Amino acid sequence: MTSLRLYDTAAREKRVFTPADPERVTMYVCGPTVYSAAHIGNFRPAVTFDVLFRVLRHLYGAERVVYARNITDVDDNINAAAAEEGVDISVITERFTRIYHEDNADLGNLPPSLEPTATGHMAEMIKMIEGLVDDGFAYVAEGHVLFSVKAYEKYGALSRRSLDDMIAGARVEVAPYKKDAADFVLWKPSKPGEPVWESPFGPGRPGWHLECSAMIEANLGETIDIHAGGQDLIFPHHENEIAQSVCAHHGAPLARYWLHNGFLSMDSEKMSKSLGNIVKPHELMAQGVRGETIRYGLLTGHYRAPLDWNDALMERSRKSLDRLYGVLRRLKGVEAAHAAPPDAVMTALLDDLNTPRALAALFEIAGRANKAETEADRARAKGELLAAGELLGLMQDDPDAWFGLDAVDAEARKDIDRLIEERARARAAKNFAEADALRARLEERGVVVEDGPEGTTWRLGEA
Repeated sequence: MTSLRLYDTAAREKRVFTPADPERVTMYVCGPTVYSAAHIGNFRPAVTFDVLFRVLRHLYGAERVVYARNITDVDDNINAAAAEEGVDISVITERFTRIYHEDNADLGNLPPSLEPTATGHMAEMIKMIEGLVDDGFAYVAEGHVLFSVKAYEKYGALSRRSLDDMIAGARVEVAPYKKDAADFVLWKPSKPGEPVWESPFGPGRPGWHLECSAMIEANLGETIDIHAGGQDLIFPHHENEIAQSVCAHHGAPLARYWLHNGFLSMDSEKMSKSLGNIVKPHELMAQGVRGETIRYGLLTGHYRAPLDWNDALMERSRKSLDRLYGVLRRLKGVEAAHAAPPDAVMTALLDDLNTPRALAALFEIAGRANKAETEADRARAKGELLAAGELLGLMQDDPDAWFGLDAVDAEARKDIDRLIEERARARAAKNFAEADALRARLEERGVVVEDGPEGTTWRLGEA
């Protein structure tokens, strides 16, 4: 089997993934700032890098992969939300952390190995700042501590922008206490009523970029294998993380591979809170959309490419999952053979997480399962489907539950299945009048019938 190859943003090419220590493979993904419920676009990295987490666990062993996804629980937006409600920031952060966990579970994401919080790492942040100041990479000015970008000659290497371009392209606060317009904040004074921590530089709180650097060092070490997040984080967030960490660690790189997922658009317009065109998973699920359908939709595009989110995508994703679950339901009485993930699925995922190709391979297996003539072939195909599904975080539900049939008693299910089989025989014999009559009988009982390449599926609708 081929090696895992990942597109490294820093190298601008796919590279064979080789961990520094195969006994402890480390990955860090920038998590949410918990001042409101995350939208679908925020969950694209969560789902994408959950698949990578699953692939790494398969390759190296679950106990050897350490995946940290942080929670940013101190921030201007959190402070504003807390002030608006007149509560402590912990009320806001705990509420939206809980919702984020619930949404992740509904989307089928595994919990990360570690979930560090910014407020839980204040001592580590202050220590890192002290080191940067002592070594001349940062300076104290009017209660602020700022990183001096000119002190780090490789600043801009990840995003490949010149310093002038970065200043022009970023909303940089040009404050009088800055030595250079591009210098960024490591520590700043808290405003009245905001959370505050004591430090050698004065009371205040950390800058956002510093938080991730300190959490990575404390939980994973100075240099990690994989650092991942959305494309919007390349600059300034990840650029600033690199500058801080490399300088704090005497030249040691922060990460050996940098991965970034593409943007999500809503009906061809970039999804963002400022535009007000966001969709949240729990809102979709309240409308009857399954979490697994959302996950499938997010996996239909290659993670580095843009993906347009719309109702048609959700409908296609539901129908695709119906087809796969329909095959599993027809194989319900077959005991799945133990199987490794099929080569076609693994080859796709090892090629920079090519999930569209992996999904296509699922349907090839499903087609083979439908055509299988022996019990052994059916058992093998079912085992392969389930093994592939586990890698992708799909088909983890009971087929009857997926179609809502667990609410139908066994005798009624048996009778409906009999009518479905009779209709299939009538269609095969080109007796379309009989097939239509059987469909009408099913619809009278509130059964919605859908025909597809893998056969017919049914669910209960309105009687």
